[in-house]
Amino acid sequence: MWLLVAATAVGPFGLHILIPSMPGLVTGFATDYGTVQLTLTLYLIGMGVAQLGLGPLSDRFGRRPVMIAGFAIYIGASTLCALSWSIEALIAGRILQAVGVCAGQVLSRAIVRDVLDRDRGASTIAFITMAMAIAPALAPLIGAYIDLWLGWRSIFVGLVLIALTTGAAIVLLLNETNLQKLPRLDFRGAFGHYRQLLRDRAFLGYSLSTSVTMSTYFGFLAGTPLILVEQMGQPVQAYGIWYLLITLTYMFGNWLATRFTVRIGGDRMMAWGVWFSLLAVLAMIAAERLGPAHPIVLFGPMCFFVMGNGLSQPNGISAAVGARPQIAGAASGLMGFTQMLVCATVTLLVGHIIQSSPLPMLLVMLATATLAVLFFLMARYRSSLSASDPPTPLQTKSMQT
Repeated sequence: MWLLVAATAVGPFGLHILIPSMPGLVTGFATDYGTVQLTLTLYLIGMGVAQLGLGPLSDRFGRRPVMIAGFAIYIGASTLCALSWSIEALIAGRILQAVGVCAGQVLSRAIVRDVLDRDRGASTIAFITMAMAIAPALAPLIGAYIDLWLGWRSIFVGLVLIALTTGAAIVLLLNETNLQKLPRLDFRGAFGHYRQLLRDRAFLGYSLSTSVTMSTYFGFLAGTPLILVEQMGQPVQAYGIWYLLITLTYMFGNWLATRFTVRIGGDRMMAWGVWFSLLAVLAMIAAERLGPAHPIVLFGPMCFFVMGNGLSQPNGISAAVGARPQIAGAASGLMGFTQMLVCATVTLLVGHIIQSSPLPMLLVMLATATLAVLFFLMARYRSSLSASDPPTPLQTKSMQT
């Protein structure tokens, strides 16, 4: 489990650590904020597209070799970013980073599903996401001070060292959990699996609900650095400090999921999470309209939003990946693609509409939080998900134990 935490955390850490440097990159590369923001948007798109291939590859060759290859790509891409001579080179390196590092995220979910049933899998995923939340919580603050003291290129040198350490641990310690490998690599068949999943209302509902919930968070992530620095006159380091606060509340939500999901059921936990998050966005809009121009009016309600995420996301992920246990890798890959595509779209939209007020960003967040509730209701009440999936060999062994 600790190895899965590390493999999963490298991706969010690498994504978040550059965010405080984005306003400075505008000056450094003599470009505009929309272009610099592509280092975030295209990172998300790269992660999404790569997951479509990583899922079938892991179903055919196993989780372990695909994850090792992904970390090798990430190390090379981080080196390119450190040496980038233009904003275009940096963006290209970020895309390659995403292609490699998403192996840790998509395959960790599949590994959990290989071993555990739905509710126990949700509890385990909640623990992993709670533990890995520490990495993106610290990343903006670490990135801000590395940029201040050593320059933004040193950020990528640090990412190379982290990836080398984690990759070595994977080579030495990770066991293979896919004991029912597909007999051949058939991308036509893989897309057939995707068609099966897209016809499954349970998979669609849970996957889309988690995707738009995540996009609400990333819309906030895309807009707040500019709001804090340009509209509220805060220093760059302020983003990292405030981000720590919302991460702690997200971890608290994950902790609640680990304690109560098996006891009260994944759907009930997810319902509480998506409704709580929607109410938090409404509170954020009211606070921004009525309160002072201070970070607390945004980050205060956001703490409650991410606590709702901590309840809903692990349960939604486990339910979506478990919709078709025999093709869990493909399900995880398609869900990851959906999440990243929706998040990239929202970050691109926020980057272009945010101007002299946070209100445009908040209205986008309200729309996506509302969609999260609607998609959950579709999954919950119009679901074709079987109440009793046939267990895989490792699940049978786990239940016997």
